[in-house]
Amino acid sequence: MDECQLPNGSVQNEYYVNEYSDWVNAIVITKGKKVVLVEQYRHAGGEFYLEIPAGKMEENETYEEGILRELSEETGFTSSIRPIKLGEYMVNPATQTNKVITYLITDAYKESDQDLDDNENIKVHLIDFLEFGKALKENSIKTQLFTANAYYMAKDFLAENSLNSMEQLRIL
Repeated sequence: MDECQLPNGSVQNEYYVNEYSDWVNAIVITKGKKVVLVEQYRHAGGEFYLEIPAGKMEENETYEEGILRELSEETGFTSSIRPIKLGEYMVNPATQTNKVITYLITDAYKESDQDLDDNENIKVHLIDFLEFGKALKENSIKTQLFTANAYYMAKDFLAENSLNSMEQLRIL
């Protein structure tokens, strides 16, 4: 619990700040232009959700290393193309200390089996990139804000760079 003095001088004696580790996530697109998603139960939401691969950072790990590790552990997918950083944002600066770093990973391919923690039960789904966007727009799938945000960031990145195919990403 903190004491918080606001810019107008008023003081809140009991201000709670949640201190969390930074986390990384990625919109992952296969060579066949499918989005790699993970389905898992989220207790607070009371349902199963389709989300992009994500996780918290481990000690002495770069953000790129973190997302590639999470991608491999959760899905068994990887890519030989370096992740493209789409953005870095505070999650909720009103009450949390952490940020999320979002990447675009292209030309992903299945390399191994999942390597899940004991408390993880994750099912991998592949959905066409444009169909996934349609599902987000129509709100026809259960997902969360960070997944939708990453999709639209990736879509904007691809449009801004006039990339008509994933192959052109190799020249960046």
